[in-house]
Amino acid sequence: MEWKGRRQSSNVEDQRGAGGGPSLGRGNGGFRIPMGGGRRAGGGMSIGTIIFLVVIYFIFKAMGIDLLQVMGEGGGQVSVPGFEQTESASQRSSPQEEERKAFMATVLAETEDTWNGIFQTAGERYEEPKMVLFSGSVQSACGFASAASGPFYCPGDRKLYLDMSFFDELANKFDASGDFAQAYVVAHEVGHHVQNLTGVLPRFNQQRQRMSEVEANQMSIRVELQADCYAGIWGKYTEQKGLLERGDLEEALNAATQIGDDTLQKRTQGYVVPESFNHGTSEQRRRWFKRGFDTGRVDACDTFKGDV
Repeated sequence: MEWKGRRQSSNVEDQRGAGGGPSLGRGNGGFRIPMGGGRRAGGGMSIGTIIFLVVIYFIFKAMGIDLLQVMGEGGGQVSVPGFEQTESASQRSSPQEEERKAFMATVLAETEDTWNGIFQTAGERYEEPKMVLFSGSVQSACGFASAASGPFYCPGDRKLYLDMSFFDELANKFDASGDFAQAYVVAHEVGHHVQNLTGVLPRFNQQRQRMSEVEANQMSIRVELQADCYAGIWGKYTEQKGLLERGDLEEALNAATQIGDDTLQKRTQGYVVPESFNHGTSEQRRRWFKRGFDTGRVDACDTFKGDV
């Protein structure tokens, strides 16, 4: 992707090295890139995770550190007696990390241009989301999240959350390398923001309270595939600007393939459980991204009618 020298978004919050602090509460539901754990979109933490966090809390308590007090005061840094705080990750980041940050800010700016134009054509105003870069863990309006959760969008604060080390895992673990594969991830989460603005996410979060797990999973698939289609629309506008290079589209389609529910389950457990799918199969994710890319039209991305 030809991105250097283009506008970078000012809607980037760099919280790398700040730390998120543990939270025992359940958030408002985030929408994330799956990492192969089979977790339902927006679901709460497992019992094991909660127990682990409780243990961590009491360990720090025994050291004279009240994490709840620290969090209540709006802090994020914990000073351990006998140790000096080290330089933050954002201060000591490598040139490669800073270039990746610049790329993320450029991609976000391109999504802003795309969706501002689409909303303006429809007579609406697009509210640009913030993108939070973090390292290790982060606290959002949707609760606590670690880097292992993957990138996610939080409807509660209308922010995208991204630990950039995810892209190393995307390339090394999921065989999905390339800058346009990374751009697809950002565009997908921005797609969730568009859904939040248009009422799709609020309706889904309200309706799934009355759904069974299987029903909620089926609806979640439609939500995720629409976000893929919206990412494809952004890809189409990017192509029209002449920013795509040879192989870029294939990188995005490969990334969509590698994070399909069936492919992830085969990789992590050796078999698939279709009723547990919540993001869509590899074929579905490729197809809906390509549909958005081929048409460039929002009305072509209605995943809530008919089969997906």
